[in-house]
Amino acid sequence: MEMTAVKACATTTCAYNNDGCTAFAVTIGGAEGVASCTTSLTIDARGGLAAADGKVGACQRLECVHNTDLMCTASAVDIADNANCMTYEAR
Repeated sequence: MEMTAVKACATTTCAYNNDGCTAFAVTIGGAEGVASCTTSLTIDARGGLAAADGKVGACQRLECVHNTDLMCTASAVDIADNANCMTYEAR
C-alpha cells in the first residue's frame, strides 16, 4: 500500500505548511462527523521536509469511506484552512 499524498493544504498558520504540506506524515483525526489534520501545529516556526511532499500516515476516522485498516486509501487529500480534511466522506 502506498501512502496517500496531501495534495493541498490551505492551513497557512500550520508550522508544516510551507507552500504545501511539509510534514513527513500527518494523522487525520477529529470528532464525530468531522475529520481534521491533528498534525496541524500553530507556532512561530516552520519545519518539516525541504519540499511539500506530505503524506497521510494514519486515519482515525473509522466511518470514512477512504479508511481501510486505519490507513487512508483516497488518491490524495485536501486540507482546508481550518485543518479539516475535505476528502473525508462518511460511509
